[in-house]
Amino acid sequence: MNRNGEKVRGDLYARITDRIVAELERGVCPWVQPWATANMAGHITRPLRHNGQPYTGINVVLLWSEAVARGFCSPIWMTFRQASELGAHVRKGETGSTVVYASRFTKTETDAHGDEVERDVPFLKAYTVFCVDQIDDLPDHYYSRPADVASTIERNASADAFFANTGAIVRHGGSMAFYAPSSDHIQMPTIESFRDTASYVAVRAHETVHWTAPVHRVNRDLSRYSKDRSERAREELIAELGSCFLCADLGISPELEPRPDHASYLASWLEVLSSEKRFIFSAAAHAQRAVAYLHDQQPKAAEVEEAA
Repeated sequence: MNRNGEKVRGDLYARITDRIVAELERGVCPWVQPWATANMAGHITRPLRHNGQPYTGINVVLLWSEAVARGFCSPIWMTFRQASELGAHVRKGETGSTVVYASRFTKTETDAHGDEVERDVPFLKAYTVFCVDQIDDLPDHYYSRPADVASTIERNASADAFFANTGAIVRHGGSMAFYAPSSDHIQMPTIESFRDTASYVAVRAHETVHWTAPVHRVNRDLSRYSKDRSERAREELIAELGSCFLCADLGISPELEPRPDHASYLASWLEVLSSEKRFIFSAAAHAQRAVAYLHDQQPKAAEVEEAA
């Protein structure tokens, strides 16, 4: 990739990070999913592509943030071309939202010895999408409300089964929630200590993302967690994002209150985000990897049918 390409990519990292910094400075966490609002009550999901496939990683953060800022209700997004191919049109005057595509290409170079070597070069490309709320004349099913999620009891039972399938050891008691690497267990207060079950699920999801870190799971280094404030902030942001992603996947909508430790992390997040323009991208990728690992621990459909 030439220098101009590298500059464009760097500017993209910086532009997105600066936007997230601005929201954090206003006290808004842009990665908290927005659809637990009056007009979407009970309908929790990640942002979705036009084909129903959920977005992942940093794009979840970007589109949740856009939905909050612009008051969108639908979780479905598509490009101008995709809307046109469906016989629809983006309303005049509407502006799109930025999402990114990360990939890599192979470049052949000559090393110091005159030998040709191949090197993987990562690149980041931005493109524009529009929310269904901005588009007219789509097929009717794009405008219909999503099917109701399960009732509170069923939904909580489903979340309990999800966590049980991970195999993580959880001990209940005390007033603190944490993951202990030395004993490889999650400590949680009793569920009665929480405002509601959804809040319990959100905290348990946060700690379960921490639990994915060891080398035999996703191999995320926690060796400097207790010694380095920026490393601790990094890991906590990964767990925060992962909890939000997982709650969306489980159909859980906790009425989030800042955790007692978030005030101190907020300052660290702002400090690191201001100096490291790729920090949020890396954290979102790590969070996505952790959540994917937890989903991989769930029984496959064929296994469920056989057990039934």
